Amino acid sequence: MAPVVQQIDELGSFRLGEGPHWDEETQSLYFVDIMGKSIHKYTPSLKKHTELTLDKQVSFIIPIKGSSDRFIISLQLEIAILTWDGNSSTPSNIETVVVVEGGLENNRINDGKADPMGNLWAGTMSINADIPVGPVTGSLYSLNTSKQLKSQLSNIAISNGLAWSKDLKKMYYIDSSLRRIDQYDLDASTMTLTNGQTLFTFEKHDVPGFPDGQTIDSDGNLWVAVFQGDRVIKIDTKKPETLLYTLKIPDHQVTSVVFGGPNLDELYVTTAGEKLHQSSPECLLKGRVYKVTGLSAKGLPGDRVIL
Repeated sequence: MAPVVQQIDELGSFRLGEGPHWDEETQSLYFVDIMGKSIHKYTPSLKKHTELTLDKQVSFIIPIKGSSDRFIISLQLEIAILTWDGNSSTPSNIETVVVVEGGLENNRINDGKADPMGNLWAGTMSINADIPVGPVTGSLYSLNTSKQLKSQLSNIAISNGLAWSKDLKKMYYIDSSLRRIDQYDLDASTMTLTNGQTLFTFEKHDVPGFPDGQTIDSDGNLWVAVFQGDRVIKIDTKKPETLLYTLKIPDHQVTSVVFGGPNLDELYVTTAGEKLHQSSPECLLKGRVYKVTGLSAKGLPGDRVIL
């Protein structure tokens, strides 16, 4: 049976849908609209969608372990704790944890994700970044469970997709401008990255567009959103430069992916509806969220931040 790509009609269109996170505890999908400065919660079983608008660009929302109403979010260059009941149109509280790159007003935090140990990883980019080159002013950071910030990588144009191997010995990472997926050896005890290598190169496989967000399945394969590529690709982490599958999406600017649903076998896909980086006029720019079933793949439970 072929996979089924379904547009989620009860969710509208988004200027820059991003950062999907599936929360097992509430069986809900959290995501953001970066350019719309808004946070979204969608509970499929109820077909319920709630929205929270903020006064700064927000690029991710991740629940905090042990809490039902506290989340880690980004606000431009701030990492903050949001207190929100998931229903109200206003937050109960927003508390800044740390300001990243305080002197780089033209930068903002982009993709962020919790690793399986509860640490937050998040990278930056120039707000004026353009594909394929743009200003190379971004970095990748980690924030451990003691709220200590550590610079991990620098000289990055557009910091994007993050994923970790099940044994926590590898981290997979994307700087979109490079049109490739990299892998690093990870020392989980010290949160240290070494031995950076290229895992998959778009040019070698004639994949159009740019890699954006990514997630990993229970078999250790990466599912990578392809911005300006109308697709999600599945690649093998055990055999470099191996393209396993191409999933076409009826939206040109595919931004990120996450597995969700009761059995973690549904792929949720976010896209951008606002024309970015010279997308050609004939491309579909709907900015919708999609659910894909029938992929014969399962994800891993989404990790919460520990703070």
